[in-house]
Amino acid sequence: MNMMNNDVLRRIRYTFDFSDSEMIALFKAADLTVTREQVSAWLKKDEDPHFQNCEDFQLASFLNGFIVKKRGPKEGEPPKVEKSLTNNIILRKIMIALNLKSDDTLEILRLADFSLSPPELSAFFRKSDHKHYRACQDQILRNFLKGMQLKFRPSVN
Repeated sequence: MNMMNNDVLRRIRYTFDFSDSEMIALFKAADLTVTREQVSAWLKKDEDPHFQNCEDFQLASFLNGFIVKKRGPKEGEPPKVEKSLTNNIILRKIMIALNLKSDDTLEILRLADFSLSPPELSAFFRKSDHKHYRACQDQILRNFLKGMQLKFRPSVN
C-alpha cells in the first residue's frame, strides 16, 4: 500500500506554495491537461464530498512536470509517465526535481527526526529483483515530505 497520491500532491503544493495556475502548468509541462476543478478536487481533504482520488498516472505526470519546472526540459523524448507508482518512484522523482544527492536526502529525513543509513537509502533505488532492493514504506516517504517542508518552507513551521 503506497502513501496516498493526493497527500503527496497536497504536501508538494504546500511546501512550494504553488497556486492553482502553477499546479495546472506543472501537469501541462508533462502533457497532461487538467482543469482547476480537478486540481481542487484532488487537493480536498479525504472526507470532503467533492474529494477525488488522484490516480497514479496523474501524480506521475505532475511529478514529471515538477522535474521540468525545477530542472528545465530535457533533450529528446519526454520522460515516460508511469501507469503505476510506488513510493520508491515518487521519492526518486522528487529527488530528481530538487537535484538532491543521497546526503541531501538523508539530511532532509534528519530534519524530520528520521534516521536512515546511506545503504538503506540506496536500496530504494535498486531494481526490484535485486537482492538488496527495499520498498520505501509510507512512513519514510511521509518523513521525507515533512523534512522537505521544514527545509523549503521553514518560516511556516
